[in-house]
Amino acid sequence: MIDVTRLNGSVFTVNCDLIEMVEETPDTVVTLTTGRKLIVKESRQELKNLVLSYKRKIYIEKECLE
Repeated sequence: MIDVTRLNGSVFTVNCDLIEMVEETPDTVVTLTTGRKLIVKESRQELKNLVLSYKRKIYIEKECLE
């Protein structure tokens, strides 16, 4: 799960496994596998970095438990 920011400044959490596509149009639009679209302040690259950091954290935690 990653935290992202709406254009009004409120922060919410998204299940990054549900992200299907991210576009900059120029606002960043996140399309989920459910069809829902979210407009966020973070750039496409920032979202990629957030997802990669989250996945790395999960992988490392999994490795430590084995």
